[in-house]
Amino acid sequence: MTECIMDELRIIEIKKSVFADNDRDANLLREELKQQGVFLLNLMSAPGSGKTTTLIQTINRLKERLRVAVMEADIDSDVDARKMKETTGVESIQLHTGGMCHLDAEMTRQGLAALSLEKTDLVILENVGNLVCPAEFDTGSSANAMILSVPEGDDKPLKYPLMFSVCDLVLINKTDVMPYFDFDLERCKQNILMRNPKATIIPISAKTGEGIDDFAQWLVNEVQNWKK
Repeated sequence: MTECIMDELRIIEIKKSVFADNDRDANLLREELKQQGVFLLNLMSAPGSGKTTTLIQTINRLKERLRVAVMEADIDSDVDARKMKETTGVESIQLHTGGMCHLDAEMTRQGLAALSLEKTDLVILENVGNLVCPAEFDTGSSANAMILSVPEGDDKPLKYPLMFSVCDLVLINKTDVMPYFDFDLERCKQNILMRNPKATIIPISAKTGEGIDDFAQWLVNEVQNWKK
């Protein structure tokens, strides 16, 4: 791992994991975070689903209740980390994956090492925008969540089964534009539950704020349960 500083924003260059058994390392990382009382949310989605906007809305509601830090993962650029830091004020770092379309447990560990975990209750990892690769690698997170946006269509759970199967929470974003798309919310929920009967589903609009309080409360409850 190498670290550079640009205009006081830390950028962490992530190297490929040297661990052959990612699942083993992910379980170890999860245990370490549990002992530290730090909840790690792995947030996944396709590009353009509204991850960053959703997080900004949510974190601004959570700042008085939880100590939050964010890791923004991208193949390149630092746009999201800068935006997160400027709009929420929480500790934010950018993870560069060096061309890889996902993070694994060791790469996640490298990012966490750059954060002030002793001052943090909740770390949100905004994973690389992709509906395939990120779902295949356990990051060591306490929980997995994903955002499905209305313009993507209500059939995505049928086309990308693994992504929906590994997620504890599915946020259906951009409900404000639902009247303009052939998107059936109830059918989408049924498709999600077909893949994952235990999934929590929250319709939201990052633009209007609809459902964001529900997502924030879900996070508060998960963090509190994790610390028990």
